[in-house]
Amino acid sequence: MLPLSLDQDLSAFNTLGLPSRAGHLLRLDNTVVLPQLAEAVAAYPRTMVLGGGSNVVLAGALPGLTIKVETRGIRLLEQTDQERVVEASAGEVWHDFVAYCLKQGWPGLENLALIPGTVGAAPVQNIGAYGVELDQRFHSLLAWDMQAGKAVEFGAADCQFAYRDSLFKREEPGRWLIVAVRFRLPVNWTPVLTYPDLHKHESLQHTGVTPQQVFDAVSAIRRSKLPDPAVLGNAGSFFKNPLVTAAQFQLLKAGHANLVAYAQPDGSFKLAAGWLIDQAGWKGRRLGAVGVHDRQALVLVNHGGATAEDVLELAEQIKTSVYQRFGVLLEQEPVVFR
Repeated sequence: MLPLSLDQDLSAFNTLGLPSRAGHLLRLDNTVVLPQLAEAVAAYPRTMVLGGGSNVVLAGALPGLTIKVETRGIRLLEQTDQERVVEASAGEVWHDFVAYCLKQGWPGLENLALIPGTVGAAPVQNIGAYGVELDQRFHSLLAWDMQAGKAVEFGAADCQFAYRDSLFKREEPGRWLIVAVRFRLPVNWTPVLTYPDLHKHESLQHTGVTPQQVFDAVSAIRRSKLPDPAVLGNAGSFFKNPLVTAAQFQLLKAGHANLVAYAQPDGSFKLAAGWLIDQAGWKGRRLGAVGVHDRQALVLVNHGGATAEDVLELAEQIKTSVYQRFGVLLEQEPVVFR
């Protein structure tokens, strides 16, 4: 028998701080119950998997089954002269996992410090920051097929990683529950300092930069730009940086000389969504209980009392405004749970 709780408040389980209640909630802290999930999932019209709640917009009522993953455990699986393979349970807090790896002398994830959420949610979103993407450090993951009732191992190709996207984000909710993620970390570590904010950071202007120094610099940069969800409810970056063709970039550049964009290996350009939103006049604006952060236009914030509808309405207005000005359609990052 699964230990289900009825009509549970989820407001503390999402970083936007939105009021939401789960009709049935399973707080999964032990994989022993996994074989029972197939029957349980089949009994509900919809199943949703919740990690740290940092990349979701929760509706007021979730009538199906909500599984909050809280499993713990980190271990070194293997080590060669070239790499270490480290495995973490899905419920581990991502930032704490990165810090733990550094303390063990396993660098490679420090550029991804302070990203909110859990280890299990990281490959769903294919998180990335400051010059490093998760798929560059990914080895494999173990997921539970909740429909078939069996464990399945996924390699990088199986996950179909793309920019802030993966198979798990596109598949129907209620199919896959990520159990553990394995990372390939380099033994012969070199710092990744290509991102402008890191390249010019005062603490990194010397030879012999250490992984801890990169970790500290990334953490300091993020804290200076992004609001703490514990103080001001938010889901981090709400929109993806849009990709455009070289021809589209040239047209935009001709009309907007200060356009912020980054050339990609395939010849396309990644536009800075925050710059587009700022130029459209949204930075610092507020619509009732929700608004755009005054230091980072990519971040939508809950000033108190906001609902999912409030957040999504603001997001739509921003998308419309940016499209009317630049002809670029923004895509939101957080997944909507209804």
